[in-house]
Amino acid sequence: MREQFWGPLNTQPTRNSHAQVVDAIGADIIRGRHAQGTALPRDEEMASRFGVSRTVLREAIKTLTAKGLLVARSRVGTKVRPRDDWNMFDADVLRWHLEGGTERAFYADLSEMRLAIEPYAAGLAAERASGEAILAMRRTVERMISAPDRRSFAVADIELHRQITKASGNVFMHSVSALIEAALLSSFWISSPAESPIVQSEVAEDHGRIVGAIAARDVPGAEAAMRHVILVGRDRIFRAL
Repeated sequence: MREQFWGPLNTQPTRNSHAQVVDAIGADIIRGRHAQGTALPRDEEMASRFGVSRTVLREAIKTLTAKGLLVARSRVGTKVRPRDDWNMFDADVLRWHLEGGTERAFYADLSEMRLAIEPYAAGLAAERASGEAILAMRRTVERMISAPDRRSFAVADIELHRQITKASGNVFMHSVSALIEAALLSSFWISSPAESPIVQSEVAEDHGRIVGAIAARDVPGAEAAMRHVILVGRDRIFRAL
């Protein structure tokens, strides 16, 4: 089994019956136990399974509907919506993917989204980053170089990407990164090169090139360096999977 590290997702508050039902049905949908396009069992059966009232069950169905996983229709029942309709920015939907064991397609989609956003964010950072922000980035790269284990490397890795999107000065880019932070941390954890000092040094140097281009106000260089880091990381994830 692949080792996992979900960071902030490791700590879940005690959940009430509504949250427990939402969690169980949502996880079953993500794992394919309720296939896309199929109807859920009848309310009576579901309520009996979870030991809750039909009122609690219906509230859970409403919550999952809001997350894009279900649709309720009269005389048809409650059906699982196609995967394309799921809200992948929802924290629970992301968590269910990560906890259930993610496939290559999940990380391919994540990499493509990152390629659409992060290189441009790095270019903006090259135009807008303050000297203080650049100094903080350099310190984070040093943490990547000296990281003693996978956890330390992954945490420093995501911190650097967070610093870069923040330095872009674009609140939407920074917010998107925050929304998918759990998925990013998962991908950085899987692709972490910390077990190989040589590869760790190379990956840290690649990230250092992003910061160097930002410090030099080299917009094309920052974009290219970020694109390279994302593609190399994607390939390491595919090999790990």
